[in-house]
Amino acid sequence: MADISCNIAGIKSPNPYWLASAPPTDKKYNVVRAFQAGWGGVVWKTLGEDPPVVNVSSRYGSVDINGQKMMGLNNIELISDRPLEVNLREIKETKREWKDRALIVSLMVPCEEDSWKRILKKVEDTEADGIELNFGCPHGMSERGMGAAVGQVPEYIEMVTRWCKQHSRMPVLVKLTPNIADIRRPARAAKAGGADGVSLINTINSITRVDLDAMSPEPMVDGKGTHGGYCGPAVRPIALNMVAEIARDPETRGLPMSGIGGIGSWRDAAEFMALGCQSVQVCTAAMHYGFNIVSDMNSGLSNWMDSKGYKKLDDFIGKAVPNVTDWQYLNINFKTVAHINQDSCIKCGLCYAACEDTSHQSISNMRIPSTDGGPGQRHYEIIENECVGCNLCFHVCPEPGTITMVPQKTGLPYANWTTHPNNPMAKAKA
Repeated sequence: MADISCNIAGIKSPNPYWLASAPPTDKKYNVVRAFQAGWGGVVWKTLGEDPPVVNVSSRYGSVDINGQKMMGLNNIELISDRPLEVNLREIKETKREWKDRALIVSLMVPCEEDSWKRILKKVEDTEADGIELNFGCPHGMSERGMGAAVGQVPEYIEMVTRWCKQHSRMPVLVKLTPNIADIRRPARAAKAGGADGVSLINTINSITRVDLDAMSPEPMVDGKGTHGGYCGPAVRPIALNMVAEIARDPETRGLPMSGIGGIGSWRDAAEFMALGCQSVQVCTAAMHYGFNIVSDMNSGLSNWMDSKGYKKLDDFIGKAVPNVTDWQYLNINFKTVAHINQDSCIKCGLCYAACEDTSHQSISNMRIPSTDGGPGQRHYEIIENECVGCNLCFHVCPEPGTITMVPQKTGLPYANWTTHPNNPMAKAKA
């Protein structure tokens, strides 16, 4: 079977699945249950200096879509509200009992060198495998000058990362906020500060919904609400894009990455790794379904790797990065056309409605006469010379495999926008 053991920035674990810094990693009890279930590592819920923070009730808001629960999860919980010394004692106990698992400690203290120096010494004494600098939390702590307030300023990222490398022997991962215009800038700053790697993405600033009876955002705390951090399956596309941006940036190419954002299956994890991540972190899926999901994630990844002939994770980590490009370099002469399999088509008409009303009117709608005088059966066909290959019909079709996109032989050579005659810049160069 394929070897799914993981090594990122010198931090080793038996598989690439870590629990992200969050409520599931708040105490030894949770972490031990996670290790017993088969998780390769955890990032302990973010620690700060005493006195502990005070959290509120309630803390979560959810986006549910067509009966699917928690497609997006919003939280307004802060960092650990347990005493620092209690957390440190439990971290030390857990690491000594589970030497083969990765145990990383998430940290957030004021942007002062002495504060970082003090807490780093205490964490180093626990024998943890590394630290993760929480520069991403978008609520509560950012209003105190920490979390995303640091993560949005590259100069601060570089400064604090350099302090941590100077005052600690442990590998340093920098957790990046997505609440920024260009994710490459904080990643470059982390690298400049000496970071051993980055983890991304942290949660996205959000209000998930408004209670129209109470006229307050949810979750509500005594009739009031606030913005929180958004995570779960809905943020995965954003996370994948940001990972890809760092992976193909010449200034950060090769920087180890731990991928975070809506990961709930082995396939999700493999996509992050194909874009350059050495490990992945999971939170919402574990909170939704429990720790035992890791069993299927481990076996699924291993079986897929066997089917592809990959012996170890490094055989496919970053393999998709060369195929990520800018729009201007896409082949304008490539053409694909939709095809409807009439044997599996259920005649629902969704493809026709979508194409006729909102796309390119390239699906015909007719009725096949009935032999018994009834209204007849609906029948949909692609009008090939009108189809632009947008693949909207493919995405709205409820029957898997019924609509496929078929590449066409055009006989035209590769061409892109940089040399296209309609491009003013190309004309200027000519």
